[in-house]
Amino acid sequence: MAEDKIREKLFTEFPEVSTEEWEKKIQVDLKGADYAKKLIWRTNEGLNVRPYYRAEDLENINHIEALPGEFPYVRGTKTKNNDWHIRQDFVVENPAEANKKALDVLMKGVDSLCFLVFNKEFSADDMRVLLQGIELSAIEINFSACINSPKILGLFIDEVKNRGCKPEDVKGSIDYDPLGYMTLTGECYDNEKCCGMQKAKELIEEAKATLPNFRLIAVNGYFIHNSGASIVQELGFALAQGNEYLARGTEQGIDIDELAGNIRFNFAVGSNYFMEIAKLRAARMLWAKIVKQYNPKTEKACQMNVHSVTSRWNKTIYDPYANMLRSTTEAMSATIGGTDSLTVESFNAAFGKPTDFSERIARNQQILLKEESYFDRIVDPSAGSYYIENLTTSVAEEAWKLFVSVEEKGGYIAAFKEGFVQSEVKKVAQKRDMNIATRREIFLGTNQYPNFNEAIKDDVDFGVLNMKMPTAKNPIAEPLKMYRGAQAFEELRLSTENHTHKPKAYMFTYGNLAMRRARSMFASNFFACAGYEVVDNLGFESVNQGVEASIKNEADIVVVCSSDDEYATIVPEIYEKLKGKATVVVAGNPKNCIDDLKSKGIEHFIHVRTNVLETLQNFQTILGIK
Repeated sequence: MAEDKIREKLFTEFPEVSTEEWEKKIQVDLKGADYAKKLIWRTNEGLNVRPYYRAEDLENINHIEALPGEFPYVRGTKTKNNDWHIRQDFVVENPAEANKKALDVLMKGVDSLCFLVFNKEFSADDMRVLLQGIELSAIEINFSACINSPKILGLFIDEVKNRGCKPEDVKGSIDYDPLGYMTLTGECYDNEKCCGMQKAKELIEEAKATLPNFRLIAVNGYFIHNSGASIVQELGFALAQGNEYLARGTEQGIDIDELAGNIRFNFAVGSNYFMEIAKLRAARMLWAKIVKQYNPKTEKACQMNVHSVTSRWNKTIYDPYANMLRSTTEAMSATIGGTDSLTVESFNAAFGKPTDFSERIARNQQILLKEESYFDRIVDPSAGSYYIENLTTSVAEEAWKLFVSVEEKGGYIAAFKEGFVQSEVKKVAQKRDMNIATRREIFLGTNQYPNFNEAIKDDVDFGVLNMKMPTAKNPIAEPLKMYRGAQAFEELRLSTENHTHKPKAYMFTYGNLAMRRARSMFASNFFACAGYEVVDNLGFESVNQGVEASIKNEADIVVVCSSDDEYATIVPEIYEKLKGKATVVVAGNPKNCIDDLKSKGIEHFIHVRTNVLETLQNFQTILGIK
């Protein structure tokens, strides 16, 4: 009774607040500001994300009625836990060394291996050495071999037969992806009519008896992600690729249950934390509905198998330890979203060969999520979240619209040949590039708050950094180009490092204390993004003192940092005294005198709305840096 009275009192003291009341309070706090501009987040995906969601926002969402393991699998295909395979990928240059490394990491928490085999001379002996001592039934085995996949699969099947393994115990995949090959090279794997599906049929027949639980066809959505696409585009175009495989495969006479059961989706996971969770949930739901239209004999055929890999697009070569933070949140998104397996790439994977240290950190990020955070214990931990459930619905709706657009053009190959895929991805990529250039999207340590003293050209493996796809012999369309968002800033700074003279940006701080300090900090960060030597100052007592110090320090760029009111008188004087000796830059956008200053020959102004990248590129030209 006492507890009931306490509960009743609590509800009395904290009465329910309606949405209308919340909205009224928000409007008061906004003081006339535009609600949509201030509080509605317009994402790269074209979604309008509201500032808050309530229980009433779940009323029209149908998928929340399905339980984990139930169609359409938005809540996952697992029913007892949220476990996933911790995967580590290896480039196989020497089979014996790769085997030694694989055996080592299997003792350190990894339970899924992926061997990247690009050597066309790879032999049966190489396969035997590579897998020596590895219990194939105890872990997941994966291969990525591009167009060499059929040969590698044959060698693996022979090895499984020679060992006498139970067919149903061997699990894993091979990365046979003719549409992915077309996406990155612009040409078809064999011919446009078949696009590799005749070979897929042969692989399925070949592996049916020996590897019934081995997935042979890959849909590599991360190719699209790493080309600068949005989350909706990665999902929509990946679904279109998957459907292309289903349509062409069934035309080849492949049973739909068998075909769908052989497809694995490989998605990238970026730093847009909640949106990435929603993407994986939406992906399972949409794929289940697509497969359902082919009338499979079992609902199990509608289950999407997902491997996730941390994004390459948002990783940086400067301040690289920040990549650890990025990949940690990405791993959290992937596992909360219900991925079946996950590769966390090493923090230096974008610009160098992984080291023992970087690989250890990558493994341990996943192990911590399991062993200390218990992310593997709860099925669909995001279920019921007003925010995530609504995001899931929004992502699914927009991805489905894109998928339908591709189908209306005749499918993925037709849309790609027409240039639709490339055009849509470029639109988003260019928008994201502009956001990075203007610092609306921040890459910590690269386009904002750089390490002033960092120099890394000797630490970069340019073979890894500038990895290129093979040139197409018979292209049918322009390929997508994978790149990293920070690349343009990094190229700028590397050009500075390679220049014979390191430019010096000198802060001419004068007058109003608060304004000069704020603007000198802004300007220092601005020019440090290009790798310039930055010299800040506490403040000069006179213009002459500052000019003399600038000349004495052999400044290439002198940045005047003061208040707008003072700029009208001091900037022309500073400019005249430093003309021919240094480039004068004004920190700020002084509307009270900017036209007058420009009329006197002062050209350079930097402020929060400046295109940082374009401006720094212009200074590189002025300073003769290529």
